[in-house]
Parts: sequence; structure tokens; C-alpha cells
Amino acid sequence: MKKLSIILVSFALFTAFTTIDTWKNDKPHSQLGFTITHLGISDVSGTFNDFDAMVTASKPDFSDASFELTANVASIDTRVEARNNHLKSPDFFDVAKFPTINFKSSNLKPAGKDKFILTGNLTIHGITKEVQLDLVYRGITENPMSKAKVVGFQITGAINRSDFNVGPNFPAPMLSDKVTIKADGEFAKP
Repeated sequence: MKKLSIILVSFALFTAFTTIDTWKNDKPHSQLGFTITHLGISDVSGTFNDFDAMVTASKPDFSDASFELTANVASIDTRVEARNNHLKSPDFFDVAKFPTINFKSSNLKPAGKDKFILTGNLTIHGITKEVQLDLVYRGITENPMSKAKVVGFQITGAINRSDFNVGPNFPAPMLSDKVTIKADGEFAKP
């Protein structure tokens, strides 16, 4: 009984001194972009202009961080309105049925100084797949305007759109199956 009491007190003290910080993306200083190859000869890029991302971590070097993201698919922007509308249609994302893209990390593995392999579940078009992405911790600083601490991350990687049944009627010679992702974010405590 005495050992159990010591274990419970030790756990309570450890928990009391472990702080988990939550950071949310600063929207004007964050972007979620993608690039796909058209006809095998040119890259077309776009962004999702409305998304929320959150990072939680207890370690100051963010080596135990977890990441979550929800993007509003209707905010897709490729700089061409007709193409944006087509991407929102059932031919591609089917925004009426699947309004969001979601990501939730499950593992963060060191891959060099300030570099990590980020593993998590990505849900697009109602299909969830595990993906691995490259993450760079870009540092922490103070915003001179707000005096708040901000932290920066960059995530890059590639997925296959066929894994998520996006644009199945548009074969790879027309649109590459591979879609490159690049996300940059500044995060601050709410």
C-alpha cells in the first residue's frame, strides 16, 4: 500500500510539472500549398486559403510535438476560377460531400538537426491513409509587434491522388498522380 501511495504521489508531481503547450497557426503568416504536373510538361500550383492547424508539445525543442490540420476544401485557389470550380466538383474533391481535408499526426521521428519525419493520418475525399512527410522546425522567436512567442515549421512531401480517389477520370498523362505538398506555418499560443 505504501509503494502504491509513493507511485501515485510521484505520478501526480510529474504530471504537475509537465506542461503541454498548444500553438495555433497565425493565418496571415501560414500557407498550405500543392503542386501537380499537367500534361507532363508544366507544374500547376494552388493553395487552400482557409485552414486551421494546431501543434501541441511539452518539450522546448518540439521533439514530442503532435500536429493537427483541418482545411476547408472550398477555399482551394489555383488562380483560375473555372479550374477552382472544377476541382470542387464531384470530378475531383466533391466539396458538397467532403468539405474538409484533415490530418492528425501519430509519430514524430528525428531525421537530423531540426528535421523530423512526421507520420500521420490524412483524410481526403472521405478516405484516410497514413502518410509520411518531412518536417523542419524553423525556430522560435518573439514577434516584435505583439511581443508574443512564435514558432515556425515547414512541412513538405508528396502523396498520390489516386490513393484518395481524387480525379479518377483524369489519367496520369493528363494530371500527374503525384501531388507535392508544401506547408509553412507560424504558430502562436492562443
